[in-house]
Amino acid sequence: MAGDAHRIGGGPVRLGLLTACLPRLSLDEVAAFASRTGYQDLEVAAWPAGGTHPHHAAHLDVAGFSGDDAARVRELLDRHGLTVSAVTYCDNNLHPDRAERDRVHRHLRACVDAARALDVPYVNTFVGRDVTRPVADSVELAERILPPLLDYAAERGVRLLAENCPMEGWHPDGYPGNLAYSPELWDWMADLGGEGRGFLLTYDPSHLVWLGIDPLAALDHALDRGMVAHVQAKDVEIDEAARTRYGVFGRTVGRRSPTDVGWWRYRVPGRGSIDFNRLVDRLHEAGYDGAVAVEHEDPVWGGTPDRTKTGLRIAADHLRPFVAPEQPRPPYG
Repeated sequence: MAGDAHRIGGGPVRLGLLTACLPRLSLDEVAAFASRTGYQDLEVAAWPAGGTHPHHAAHLDVAGFSGDDAARVRELLDRHGLTVSAVTYCDNNLHPDRAERDRVHRHLRACVDAARALDVPYVNTFVGRDVTRPVADSVELAERILPPLLDYAAERGVRLLAENCPMEGWHPDGYPGNLAYSPELWDWMADLGGEGRGFLLTYDPSHLVWLGIDPLAALDHALDRGMVAHVQAKDVEIDEAARTRYGVFGRTVGRRSPTDVGWWRYRVPGRGSIDFNRLVDRLHEAGYDGAVAVEHEDPVWGGTPDRTKTGLRIAADHLRPFVAPEQPRPPYG
């Protein structure tokens, strides 16, 4: 059934790309590049137009998304030999400001409507958190206000996913701002809204490493529970000496932002510490047949579209032997 986690007996794991790292390019331009580079799926960013965040993009304008819009997107994807693994809009569904929270929910419902029009089974988001109050208050708030969103999606044949990003940047001191950051919370969010309607997981190993969580053990737990619907591929580089100096919560004096921790940074796959060979092998063993979508937040291979594209090529070259071993390395154009 559309919206279920991927199960044993499917096809091979597919190489995907989250489009958010190329906000200045049109969806057509991103699709053309992705196809030339050997990507098979797009995880399409659908933030509201006009945003300034460097890792947000509006490659689908979901507000008022029409049948004509859906036909145009399908034609574009067919032309480039691509499919859409998920529509992604990750924002704070538990925002402390009620008006802002309502705006987030309206846009998330529009993403669900667009996914339905495109026959895409998943919309990826965050659970979120009210960072002005204790975590327990956000748990209670989530249990009260998120089931209607889950029901809205389920009634349209779409499943909401939550990525396990801590969103430490939402907290003034860099503490977790998204209640999906640990395997304990994955179990909790899967039960929100009743059986078969809770959040499934978009699994990203990079966040787990710096939190001190074994990414393979956590993946095994999620696979055993049938929660893994989508996977993002992002690596992380750890500086052990700097962690000894600053501690797990990161630098305090001279900190420029909540994410300026001083001892870890995100990298494209192959440039950090994660063993994607073993990780993808676990997915194959479990029969996962969905996308492994590169999420590019690498400061070394970022900053301009050309450097970002180089980073995406590095990621594709690293992952291709694990994700799609039957696929030859494409010529770069």
